[in-house]
Amino acid sequence: MTQKRQISNRSFVLTAVLGSLLILAMMTANTIWASRQAGAATNEAVSVVSSFYLEAMADSRAKTITNLINSNFEEMEKAVAFIEEERIDSQGELRNAIGKIKSLLGLSRFALVDKDNIVYTQYTTYTGRSRHAFLSEETIKDRIIRTVSLYGSSKQLCLVIPTPELSFMGKTFKACFVQLDIKEIVDLLAFDDQGRTHFALYSKNGGNLSGTELGPIISDRNLFDAIQGIVPENVWKENRANFENEAEGSLSFSVGGTEETLRYVPMPGTGWEIAILIRESVIQDQIRDISETHLESSRNQVIFTLVSVLLLAVVLLLEIRKISKDKLEEEKETSRTFRNMANTDSLTGVRNKHAYSEMEAALDQQIQAGKLEKLAVVVGDINGLKRVNDTQGHAAGDQLIKDACALICEYFTHGAVFRVGGDEFVVLLQGKGYDTMTEVISELNARVEENLKENGVVVSVGYSALTPEDRQLRDVFEKADQMMYERKKELKTMGAPARR
Repeated sequence: MTQKRQISNRSFVLTAVLGSLLILAMMTANTIWASRQAGAATNEAVSVVSSFYLEAMADSRAKTITNLINSNFEEMEKAVAFIEEERIDSQGELRNAIGKIKSLLGLSRFALVDKDNIVYTQYTTYTGRSRHAFLSEETIKDRIIRTVSLYGSSKQLCLVIPTPELSFMGKTFKACFVQLDIKEIVDLLAFDDQGRTHFALYSKNGGNLSGTELGPIISDRNLFDAIQGIVPENVWKENRANFENEAEGSLSFSVGGTEETLRYVPMPGTGWEIAILIRESVIQDQIRDISETHLESSRNQVIFTLVSVLLLAVVLLLEIRKISKDKLEEEKETSRTFRNMANTDSLTGVRNKHAYSEMEAALDQQIQAGKLEKLAVVVGDINGLKRVNDTQGHAAGDQLIKDACALICEYFTHGAVFRVGGDEFVVLLQGKGYDTMTEVISELNARVEENLKENGVVVSVGYSALTPEDRQLRDVFEKADQMMYERKKELKTMGAPARR
């Protein structure tokens, strides 16, 4: 009986020991498995976040270039309209007009092309067929975007619009164009991200247009020459076809244990692709250091291993999320900065024509939905700007514009002030600005009449308030504009200089 009890006790102890060892082994194996699973999940999360981050960055930079191109096309249309209004009879007058365009619209490389393919700039004329292939076309019907190389290695983006109805000096002009230096575009896109990402602009054949380096492996070489032999042949051909067909895509490769991923998107109309590259190893190295620290601790306390791994996964995911969030916030801030630059008049500091157009579209929706009641438009025009430009120079004219803007802003402190033309301002009034409009305009008009006696700044203003019959902001603007011209006639009888 005692022998059996001893055997039973021994069996129980052995079973307990073996069971404990088995449980410990299972927990250890489960810990290792869970750790590996957590590592795989983390790597997958890094890949997803990296892909999302690259896509957001590529799309953001593509949109920046698209906005730059569209903005220049809009300014070129304004430039053509400006030239049509000028009475140009000589090349000297044409060069002066192009100089005004440079000052007012910021088109520093603006040129006109006549039917004989003679190019007219602010400073010279030349035969353009040898420099610009598009001039070989007798008639230009649509907008053209071309990448050209000038003066050896200097690369330019050439934007062209047809001007079939433009004629003066006995000549007919078929087009106008501007040239954007690709280096200036690169400067617009450049940012400091501590070497985590790189970007470059490419032609359809993979040639580097921007001169920037896409990481240490590709550097500034032709993209497809650089990756040939690094990626499988079918992947190489697929991505090359994407470039030729102006499609977007992504590419990952590993050299010397370094994982790199790039994302590229096409720039419509340019034949370009913009590529963004991130070295995933930067994030993975950070993750690996944290993982090893937690795994070392888990060897001493097996029971808490699973919890540690779960905590590690949470920490890593939060870390990745924070990195992604910080980068996205940085991109948003950059976008806001460019937007503010695009909506601000560089001479006066108030909002410009582009900002007014955006505000007009938003207010039109509210008007048509019947959600807007109190709204007024004030139109102001500077008297004698052209005379000052012609007699005292453009520096004096610019000062007159700034003085007039300061006068308008001084009185309309509760309104949104826009400079929508060389000598034209618009003020949108709502709330308190709407309620005090008539008193403010009376005070402004009195000040203008005093300025007229003292040879000071003279601004003609007209205004109109929104009525139930108005279907869009333009209706209110036209009534205010008409009143402004009536006021201009009145000031003219009082001795104010004419517009021209």
